[in-house]
Amino acid sequence: MSRPAGPAGAAPGVTGPSRVPPGLLEKLMAVVRPEFRADDLVFDPRDPVFGGPACAVAGCDRPRRKRDLCLGHRQRWLASDKPDLAEFIATATADWHGHRPLAACVIAGCNYGLQARGMCRRHTRQWDYAGRPDLAAWQASPAPLPPPACPPSACRIGYCGLWAQGTSAFCASHDDRWKATGRPDVEAFIASCEDPGPGVEHIDLRRLPAQLRLEMQYVLQCRRDEQAAKIRPADVQPIALARAATGAASLIDQPEGYWMGLPAPPDRGWRAFILDAHRRIEALAFGSGWETEYPRDTWRLRNLGIDQPEATISFERISQTWLKALAKRWARWQLATGLSASTAGTAVRVLTRFAGFLAAQPAPAGSLADVDRPLLERYLADLHAQMGGRQCHFQHVGALNGFLRAVRQHGWDDTLPASAVVFPEDYPRRGQRLPRALAAHVMAQVEQPASLARQDNPAYRLITMILIRCGLRISSAVTLAFDCVVTDPAGPYLRYYNTKMKREALVPIDDELHRQISEQQQRTLQRFPAGTPVLFPRQTGNLNGGKPVSAHTYRAALYRWLDDCDIRDEHGQPVHLTPHQWRHTLGTQLKGRGVASDATFRSRREAGVVRAADSVPARPQPMMDEKVQVRHVHEGEVAAGDSMCHRVLLHRKPA
Repeated sequence: MSRPAGPAGAAPGVTGPSRVPPGLLEKLMAVVRPEFRADDLVFDPRDPVFGGPACAVAGCDRPRRKRDLCLGHRQRWLASDKPDLAEFIATATADWHGHRPLAACVIAGCNYGLQARGMCRRHTRQWDYAGRPDLAAWQASPAPLPPPACPPSACRIGYCGLWAQGTSAFCASHDDRWKATGRPDVEAFIASCEDPGPGVEHIDLRRLPAQLRLEMQYVLQCRRDEQAAKIRPADVQPIALARAATGAASLIDQPEGYWMGLPAPPDRGWRAFILDAHRRIEALAFGSGWETEYPRDTWRLRNLGIDQPEATISFERISQTWLKALAKRWARWQLATGLSASTAGTAVRVLTRFAGFLAAQPAPAGSLADVDRPLLERYLADLHAQMGGRQCHFQHVGALNGFLRAVRQHGWDDTLPASAVVFPEDYPRRGQRLPRALAAHVMAQVEQPASLARQDNPAYRLITMILIRCGLRISSAVTLAFDCVVTDPAGPYLRYYNTKMKREALVPIDDELHRQISEQQQRTLQRFPAGTPVLFPRQTGNLNGGKPVSAHTYRAALYRWLDDCDIRDEHGQPVHLTPHQWRHTLGTQLKGRGVASDATFRSRREAGVVRAADSVPARPQPMMDEKVQVRHVHEGEVAAGDSMCHRVLLHRKPA
C-alpha cells in the first residue's frame, strides 16, 4: 500500500518502511491528556468504553464481561466445571482469585500449603516413598508424619494463615508466585498481594518505546472520546506486547501491510484495532482529506469524511499510470457529486478490469489516444464472452461509457479519439422477465402469526412487517429515523428516506403498524435513555446508539428466520426469497387492483412498484372490499390498497 504525501513521507507507491515525519512527537505530547499519560493505564470499572456494569456477584465491583461475570469470576466458574450459573452467582464471594486464603494439607495438625492429592509437599513426598498405597486409608492411618514440634512461622501475606515453607517468608504457593515474578522486594511483593489491584482490567504499556507508547495512549484516548465501541483492556494488552516485540519506534515506521502480516495474538479484533490505530497516527502525522488521500493507491474513505460500508477504493491493480490518473479524477468527481461510495468503488473495479484487458493486448495502450473504437469493440467482445448478458455485463458497459463521457465532458484528456464511443446498440439486450412477486400462498405462510412469532428479535420482526406492508427498500427500512411517524387527523404516516432516489417520502400506515413502531421506540429508549437518532440501532459497537443496524445483519437474521419457518411453494419445495421481492409483490398487487401501469412501472419496471413522492397525500378512507380507490391530490396520485393494512404508495407525476 502506498504512503501518503507529506513531509518526510515516502512517495506514492512505496511500500517499504517510512520515516516518522518531524513534529509527530510534539503533536502527540500536545494532544494526549494527563489521564492517558500513565504507563500502566487503569480505568474506572464503570467507564462506558473500557469498563461496564458491575459483576453479578455481590460485592464484586469489576466490570462484567461474559455471562454477567467479571473475568475473574468467570474463570472461577469455569474451574468449578460450570455449575448452575444462578447458584454460582448467589454463593460466590467477591474475593479475587489469587487473593483468598489458601487451603491447608488434609493431614491432621499440618498447616503447610497444598501441593498434590490434598497434601503438602512433605506428606506428598512421604506417600510417594511409601509406594503410593490407597490414599484415603493412608491419610487416615498413623503413617503420615506428625507436625513439627515447633510450628513454623506464618506466611507473611496477611490473609494467608499457612506455615512458611522452609527458610522462605511465604507459604509454598506464595513462594512460588514470588519466584515467578522475578523475586521482587519482599515488602513490595507483600503489598501487591494485599492489594488485588485491577487484575486484567488494565493496559500495561511500559514495554513500548516512548513514542510508540504515546501513540497507543493517543489511540486509546480517541476511542474513549468517541465512545463508539467497547474495548476490553485484556484484549488490548496482547496487542501492546506484540507491538513491543517488533522493536518499532512508531506505528508508521511500517505500512499497514507490515502490521497485518505479523503473527496474530489469540484474541479476535486485533487486526481492526491495529489498522485503526495506524490510520489515526498517520492522520495525525500527515493530516487527512483529499490532499493526503488522493496520491495514495488506496483511498480510505473515512479520511475523506465518508462513513459508508465501502471503506476503501483501490487503484492498485490499474497498472497504466495514465489510466490510474483518470480513474482517480473520475472517482473523485463521482464522490463530489454525491454518488455513493459503493457506486464509485464499482466504477473503479470496472476500470480495473479494463486496465487488465489493455495490459494483455499484443500492443498495450500507452496513452488514452490508443483507446479507439476498434479497441473498444474488442473489449466489448471480451466482456460478452466472459459475462454473457448477465447484469454485471450491462454494468461494465455502462460504467465504461460513463467514464469516456466524463473525460470528454470535463476535458480531462483531449487525446481521447472521437471514435471512442459506446453506442446504445453495444449494451447487452435485457430479456423481458416476469414480475418477481411472491405467490399468494407463500405470502400467507410468511404473514401467519405463528411464523412471525418465530422471529425472536422484535426489531427484525418490525422491519419485516414494514417491508411487506409499505414496500420500502431494505436500505430505507433499516435507516428509519427514531421519529419516523407523522400523524394528522386522517391517521399516521411513515416518513422515510428513499436511499435510491435521494429524497424523503411519506406512506400511510395502519394503526397496528403504528403501535408496533411505538413499542420499538420504547425499547430503544430503554436501551438508550438519552435518545438515539435511529429506530433500529445496531446491537454491537454502538455505545451512543447513532449507528443503525446494517442491511447485511438484517438479511442474515431474515434468512435464518425463513429457514426456521420452512416456507414452501406449491410443489412442496423450499422457497428462497429476497426482501426486495416484497416490494415487487406490493407493486403487483396494486397494479392488479387497477392502478395505472404508467404509475406502477415507472420505477425501473420493478414489477409494479409505485414510487413514493415527496408531497403528502390525502389519506384514503378504509375500504371494506378489494377495490382500489385512486385520488388526485395536487400533482400526486394515491393508490389505496385492501382494508387489512391500507398498503398505499404515492407517485408524483413529472412536471
